[in-house]
Amino acid sequence: MYLSALFGDPSDFGGSSGMPGLVTFFIVIVGLVVVGGIVLSVGKGVTVWAENNASEVLSRPCRVVDKRTQVWGGSGDSGASTNYYITFEFEDRERVELPVRANQYGLIAIGDRGVLTHQGTRFKGFERSLEA
Repeated sequence: MYLSALFGDPSDFGGSSGMPGLVTFFIVIVGLVVVGGIVLSVGKGVTVWAENNASEVLSRPCRVVDKRTQVWGGSGDSGASTNYYITFEFEDRERVELPVRANQYGLIAIGDRGVLTHQGTRFKGFERSLEA
């Protein structure tokens, strides 16, 4: 009963008379896929946020081994956006790549040594060592 109210009579799905019901069906399916994608994206973001909050804040000696940017958008009249990432290597050779803000990205150079403070995948700060 509910499906026929939403999509029309199921017997109408054949031939030209079924076109309005078929179009409605596909619009509903596309809408569900879009809403599902949004829900999954928000859910993933909330999960990462909660995992970072549950992680302890660590401060470890390291050196900067790489930096990279990711540019996205910018087609037509829209502006481009840039994400900034720095890869740190710890004394035990473990590496972690963290997203950083543009101002931090500009202040940290490859080869710098210091103490990285982070909480999960959240960059908290980098204190450069002045030793050569």
